[in-house]
Amino acid sequence: MKASELRELSYQELEAKAREVRGEYFGARVRFATGQLENTAKLRLLRRDIARLETVLREKANVGASR
Repeated sequence: MKASELRELSYQELEAKAREVRGEYFGARVRFATGQLENTAKLRLLRRDIARLETVLREKANVGASR
């Protein structure tokens, strides 16, 4: 997912998406630990998605606070 796509979402939608991706990341970590995760690069991609979401959430929070 691209940051430009995330910026189009509302704050509530971003929060929901962040919860969803964090859950997916947790599941992937469990599968990795048990040796069931085939695509280990998925962990890195999910971490980056979480960071993107957090960045856009922070941007939106700062814009709301400055008004």
